[in-house]
Formats: sequence, structure tokens, C-alpha cells
Amino acid sequence: MAEVLVLVDHVGGEVRKTTAELLTIARRLGEPSAVFIGDGLDAARDTLAKFGAEKVYAVSGADVTDYLVAPQAEVLAALVEQTSPAAVLIPANPAGKEVAARLAIKTESGLITDAVDVQAGADGGVQTTQSVFAGSYTVAATVTKGTPIIAVKPNSAAPEEAAGAAADAPVEVTISEAAKAARIVEAKEKQATGRPELTEAAIVVSGGRGTAGDFSKVEEFADSLGAAVGASRAAVDAGWYPHSHQVGQTGKQVSPQLYVAAGISGAIQHRAGMQTSKTIVAVNKDEEAPIFELVDFGVVGDLFTVLPQATEKVNEAKG
Repeated sequence: MAEVLVLVDHVGGEVRKTTAELLTIARRLGEPSAVFIGDGLDAARDTLAKFGAEKVYAVSGADVTDYLVAPQAEVLAALVEQTSPAAVLIPANPAGKEVAARLAIKTESGLITDAVDVQAGADGGVQTTQSVFAGSYTVAATVTKGTPIIAVKPNSAAPEEAAGAAADAPVEVTISEAAKAARIVEAKEKQATGRPELTEAAIVVSGGRGTAGDFSKVEEFADSLGAAVGASRAAVDAGWYPHSHQVGQTGKQVSPQLYVAAGISGAIQHRAGMQTSKTIVAVNKDEEAPIFELVDFGVVGDLFTVLPQATEKVNEAKG
């Protein structure tokens, strides 16, 4: 059975949910092998084994941790040459997409980004479903040259446990001087909010111009659901919420199980970042708002009236 390489998404050894999703997908295609770049493998090994990684290729040291993404692409390229994998799966976040693009060039392979489903093809290849043109279309796509390099959007698969050995596998790679052109000179730990990461969350509640700058009801409803908080471009441009929480074509693209848009009109810029969500709910005073063309459920009403009632009902159901 051919190996499937999975680039581990982690912070100091804390494995993110996206990696569990990719390992689950990898088992459809072959034998999952994790590629762990950086420090903290000991903390991550149990999680990798829990979700089926049979091998772990680990590379650490200043040559990979002190620079941006170019060294990661070189590590993966060396492993592709060494193992001839059935595919390489990479999380479709900004860094992951750059790694995938560099890897595709180095290995002269086809690249698919923003895949929302990956399956074994009838011909033994890899068949993907891809979200394209800012989520406006969904297409079937397959790689026709080299090793399939696939960047998969978060929440494209439900993580499924399957015991793996997570055995250490040898890997030898020398990072080129060209890959060290951009050094990381400072790193600051992101301030914890107690909420899930926006791009990985199963539920996202976003606020827009209709909040008039008061996100308290959006945050309270999100916290009742254990959700991440997002914002429209209008809200972040007005300084009402941090730009790091912007959902949209020029912000973050999310694909949660549930997306709640509160006080968001539904401009195409915003829709491009969330319309692949599995279920979409909108709350807006304007019954003609474009967002209602997209939703599964719509509530015409003031978010300052609707969201507190919803929050109360959710808390009652939980308690």
C-alpha cells in the first residue's frame, strides 16, 4: 500500500484538528505517514498515532524553524523523492498553500488547492472535489502529472480515530541556502480567547455592519455554542473587530458545519469566504438583504433582539 504524506499542522507540538482530518482522508488513499516539522514531536506523537499515522518523518532544528515556509517545501520534496507517495496532503491555510505551491514546482507535480473532498479514484488515482472562484463553483479535479499535491480546506472531513504505530522513520534532507532567504526575526504568541481558531471551528458566528460596533451579543451567542467569532470587512474596516477575524475574499475563508451571519448584508466579498459552509443561518433586519439568497435558514429581525433569545434557549438546552 502506497504511503500518503500528511504535513502536520501544529503549534509547539499541539496538533491542530486539521491534521486529524487529513490523516482520516489519507486512510482512504493509502497508508498515512505524518511529516512533523519543528519541535514538540513527543507531545504530538500520541495524537498522530490516535488518528492512524503509521510512520512519522520528523525534521527539526534551526534550519527549518528559523525561516518561513521554503524549508518545509524542501523537506517534503525530499520525502516525495524518497517514498514516491500516492499523494501529499497539506492544510489549505495561507502557509500551507505556499508550501504546496513550492512543492508542486520542485516535484513537477499537479497541484489542487481548496479541496473540500478527497477520495480514491476508480482508476487508482486521487479524485478531489474543489471549491473554486471564491467558492462560487464546485468542480471535480484530478492531478494528471507527478504526485498529487492537495491542499485541503478545514472541516472537509470528520476526524475518525484509527490506531497507528506512529513509528519514527528516517529522513535526511539538507536545506539549501536559497530556502533561508526569509528569516523569522520575532514571534509573538497569539493571545488566547478561549474560542476555537476561526478557520478550524465547526461553528462560526459573524457580525457585520448591523452590530453598529457592539459585538457583545455576537460573542455571547458564539460562546453559548462553543463557536469562533468572525466579522465582515465593513466591521473590521470600521475598527469594530480585529482584522484577524475578517471572513471574506480578502480575509479568512471558512467552511464550518454551521455559519451564523448576524447583521451582515451578504456582499460578494463576504460570501466568497463562507459560502462553502454546510449550514448557513442569517439574522438581518432587511428582508431584501442579499445574504438571504444563500442561507438555509433566515431570520428577519434585529440581531440585538434575536441573538439574546437564541443564546438563552441554547443555554437552557445545555443546562
